[in-house]
Amino acid sequence: MTTMWDPKAEAMSVDERADLQSRRLGALVRRLTERSPFYRRKLADAGVADGAEVGLDDLASLPFTVKQDLWDHYPWGMLTIPRDQVVRVHASSGTGGRPSLVGYSRLDLAMWAEVNARALGCASAVPGTVAHVAYGYGLFTGGLGLHGGAELMGCTVVPASAGQSGRQVRLLRDLHAEILCCTPSYAARLGEVLVEEGIDQGELSLRAGVFGAESWSESMRHQIQAMLPLKALDIYGLSEIIGPGVSCECIEAQAGLHVNEDYFLVEVIDPATGRRLGPGERGELVFTTLTREAMPVLRYRTGDVASLDPTPCVCGRTLTRMSKVFGRIDDMLVIRGVNVYPSEIEAVLVAEPAVGPNYLLVVDRTEAMPRLVVACELTTTIAHDDQREAVGVAVADALAQRLGLATEVQVLPIGTIPRIEVGKAQRVAVRTTDHDPLADWV
Repeated sequence: MTTMWDPKAEAMSVDERADLQSRRLGALVRRLTERSPFYRRKLADAGVADGAEVGLDDLASLPFTVKQDLWDHYPWGMLTIPRDQVVRVHASSGTGGRPSLVGYSRLDLAMWAEVNARALGCASAVPGTVAHVAYGYGLFTGGLGLHGGAELMGCTVVPASAGQSGRQVRLLRDLHAEILCCTPSYAARLGEVLVEEGIDQGELSLRAGVFGAESWSESMRHQIQAMLPLKALDIYGLSEIIGPGVSCECIEAQAGLHVNEDYFLVEVIDPATGRRLGPGERGELVFTTLTREAMPVLRYRTGDVASLDPTPCVCGRTLTRMSKVFGRIDDMLVIRGVNVYPSEIEAVLVAEPAVGPNYLLVVDRTEAMPRLVVACELTTTIAHDDQREAVGVAVADALAQRLGLATEVQVLPIGTIPRIEVGKAQRVAVRTTDHDPLADWV
């Protein structure tokens, strides 16, 4: 049975939603013109006169916002409310190089809780559901974002944060948690710790996991679902927009993330030309915050690569779905002329039964032409080190077929690659003449 937190909004007709978006976009542009010197200049440069009526049909003519704009106006230059009305501050994780500071008004926090309640509804949560939140709390938006949505829904929230994994799995068992919220890499770690602690999957009451903050593949989904008794769902967000809750997969389909379009206007563009792309075309995600009060953004270029699907979902939601994020434009690796996203490599690794979920991609720049070294681990089911060479050959062959690129594969004993229990997993490193990230392990 489909669970919707706000059926009126989530199953709204396409025409009704477009009308709402158009009105909210017009109100946003008027507010930006009145309250933001930065956007007043940007809009004027784009030919949008003061007082001009703007709607959805005018979207493509409006200017983009980029991360550099937030950095240039750090810390408070992007506010459109008085500073003393900012009730909370969060920051991005710094994926793009350095963190971006963002402020929230009371209405922003209420809207954020609303969209996270919708996300938990996508995961079949209802009032009273035990939700175990193992995202980090603090400046990172993950923990407090899902926490707020769970409390608004009336769930029983376990604010576990990250780390102390042995205690986490015992709490999952003892409190009969039904929804697990954390990064996908940490979900895989909890699956490992479950075995280490001697806890059988049958002792858990989990039915869904809400996993985000990292790009992860379909193969990773299947691996997590084998390690934990749940359906693994992707959630998407970034602090510049609001944090988690911008979109989330539903448990019924697990086929694309429902974008909360009444709050976040979504586009996909060609990153080179800025041209808007159609359904199914892969490009850069762009979001406009239609109702955010403290730090709204107009056509914010996220750097994340995905596609959109406007077709109805079996769950009954009419919200446009975005694909899983394929990667970031600035995370794309160029190895000997071949463009490679880490998520493509992950898909190959976790599809290999002999390989575990932990890996590191090393770009070797010690020679004129860079090489790609893929370091991965054996699974717990492969006990003999003498199998490492054969597994490495199989993985290298699979990567060559998928990428059209020869790679060096190093298969390491289980437990070699350091586990990340707090924050996002670091999947890419660079080898130089001065530093070898594998030197301490191999």
